[in-house]
Amino acid sequence: MIQFFFENTDEIALNPDIISWLKEVIISENKKPGILNFILCNDAYLLEINRQYLQHDYFTDIISFDYTKGKIISGDIFVSLQRISENASQFDSGFEEELKRVLVHGILHLCGYHDKTEAEINEMRSKENYYLKTFPL
Repeated sequence: MIQFFFENTDEIALNPDIISWLKEVIISENKKPGILNFILCNDAYLLEINRQYLQHDYFTDIISFDYTKGKIISGDIFVSLQRISENASQFDSGFEEELKRVLVHGILHLCGYHDKTEAEINEMRSKENYYLKTFPL
């Protein structure tokens, strides 16, 4: 089950096909969708999560808490809509495109991909681009 929640931000309209697209991404990674909660929030809310749980004192666009067991992908994924908006401007992409990129980024983390090294970052970006092109909304 994939659900979206809004915390400390105005609710935005989401493409109704986004849940089926995210499920397709998971299935394409040879995994099964479990319980996934996307919490869309503002910078201040996500900064507090970052400080409290990760001891990081900086803004980020996404934080994933992984509850995956075996091939069943589950977790809580926090996403700052303010960061999405700023990233979209900075990278000259649309808000919806950047939102999809960050959502799939969170799914890929839960599927076992990382982005600490240059090689991991390149693999993650390649996967994001693949899914954005393969499953357009």
